[in-house]
Amino acid sequence: MTRADVKRRTAEGVLFDTQIMANPANTAEWIVFFKKEAGRSFFLVDETEQVETFASLDKVIPELRLLGIKRVEVQL
Repeated sequence: MTRADVKRRTAEGVLFDTQIMANPANTAEWIVFFKKEAGRSFFLVDETEQVETFASLDKVIPELRLLGIKRVEVQL
């Protein structure tokens, strides 16, 4: 799910179960995972559909706030 999709859906009132977790391919990076009802789930991706990664939690949290995310679970 792209940033524009997340921002649009949160503005429409859609609630996501949002998780931040270590990237399995590189545990020094973080990725964002959104779960919705009916078992559907999405990663935060860029415009080319590549999973976005973040070097630190200090970088990902402000990004999620800009998207309208209010609650997040961090999996260490």
